[in-house]
Amino acid sequence: MTRLLLIRHGATAGNMQRRYIGSTDEPLCEMGMKQAQSLREKNLNINRLFVSPMKRTKQTAQILFPQMEYTVVQDFREMNFGVFEGKSAHELADHPDYQAWVDAFCKGKIPGGESAADFKTRCCSAFRDIMTTADDDDSVALIVHGGVIMTILEAFAHPHRDFYHYHINNGECVRCEYQADVITVSIPAQTYE
Repeated sequence: MTRLLLIRHGATAGNMQRRYIGSTDEPLCEMGMKQAQSLREKNLNINRLFVSPMKRTKQTAQILFPQMEYTVVQDFREMNFGVFEGKSAHELADHPDYQAWVDAFCKGKIPGGESAADFKTRCCSAFRDIMTTADDDDSVALIVHGGVIMTILEAFAHPHRDFYHYHINNGECVRCEYQADVITVSIPAQTYE
């Protein structure tokens, strides 16, 4: 059984302002750096590390595992929110395309962006590719985005739960075990001593 840590990057300014920050390549803000430093104190022991190509995930990796090389996985990018990028739900309240997207339970294609189905397909494919190379004695960490974590857990966790059930905050992580295409979720890593 492979040990697996799913880590959400520390916060950015856009995260703090509750904006749609998917393809926007923001760095960590001061709070995000503190979150990553706090998580580092939990002594997360791993031997393989994978990150999304965004600044916020790379910076989180450098704080958590400063001496460790990591592999950048392009398909672990957060969802591209297209015309909604950089805006908050409040700012988009009167936007007809936004209202249509929300009315469709955020599953339709976003103008200038991508659909939830395409996003989930690329994330799950990338995850499966990584895990097929993992050995039972590996301890693998992914430093990615909230949507990526929710997608992976929705698709692979047993028992099955809804996408939004797996939301975690910036700078948090979930300990899991992976075997035969199934994830068993343990307790959140931040509660470990």
